[in-house]
Amino acid sequence: MSRVALVTGGSRGIGAAISTALKDAGYSVAATYAGNDEAAAKFTESTGIKTYKWDVADYDASKAGIANVEADLGPIEVVVANAGITRDAPFHKMTPEQWHQVINTNLTGVFNTIHPIWPGMRERKFGRVVVISSINGQKGQFAQVNYAATKAGDLGIIKSLAQEGARAGITANAICPGYIATDMVMAVPEKVRESIIAQIPAGRLGEPEDIARAVLFLASDDASFINGSTITANGAQYIT
Repeated sequence: MSRVALVTGGSRGIGAAISTALKDAGYSVAATYAGNDEAAAKFTESTGIKTYKWDVADYDASKAGIANVEADLGPIEVVVANAGITRDAPFHKMTPEQWHQVINTNLTGVFNTIHPIWPGMRERKFGRVVVISSINGQKGQFAQVNYAATKAGDLGIIKSLAQEGARAGITANAICPGYIATDMVMAVPEKVRESIIAQIPAGRLGEPEDIARAVLFLASDDASFINGSTITANGAQYIT
């Protein structure tokens, strides 16, 4: 019987690549999305991966959604907390609403996603937790105090969960993507993209599949002794 994997924000961008890679590797995959019904329907039609709609910032909605996934597919053994948003503004112009929206989705949303699944992982003595953080959680970024704070906080979550889950056969690791060729990045003006690429020693943007391959490894049995780690995937743009 295939292992069940949940990918939040799993129907678009990096999340879609992760969901697809896990399915191709033999996992039973559930992908969540927040609001774009049309994109989710197209994703399911093209991949066969079932999508579930809920707001990861809402604990009760997350708990109910996870219960639905487990009723359909079985106990979740791999969880990839990928859902995230940006509300960029220089700090002196950032509103409390912009701050709380990003905190609630990118940081509290990780808690809301993992917390309902954690007891089952502990009981079964197996689990793989992967959180998609960001290069900007490692180095900071202009006009992203809120986003950088959440992505740095996500690293603290996995370091702590690794220590709590290790004896129960659970690993918790993070991936920090650099600039990836998602629709959002590709939509910026070409000159801006060129200036971004100029900062990347690899000379290119990353591909969503670059991140998906890292997730596949961390979810595998081969990664059972890798716990509490952060994989940087940024083409050597920022080295820790």
